[in-house]
Amino acid sequence: MSTLVEELSARARALPPEDRARLAEDLLESLQEDSETEAEAAWDHEIERRVREVKAGTAQLIPAEDVHAAARLIHGR
Repeated sequence: MSTLVEELSARARALPPEDRARLAEDLLESLQEDSETEAEAAWDHEIERRVREVKAGTAQLIPAEDVHAAARLIHGR
């Protein structure tokens, strides 16, 4: 662990429990934001790929009614 991280960790442990919880939540949220950005970029790429396939006529399209029927079978509705 770097000296800065060790110092921050020690200082954080000295905080009251409510402040430590808030700090932990803020830090975890910052990690989720990074993951969300990566996920959004991956979905953008996937959407572009699918649109290209549809336009090129190489995509296998399934009617919505068929997809809904299959989902109902899977979920027993």
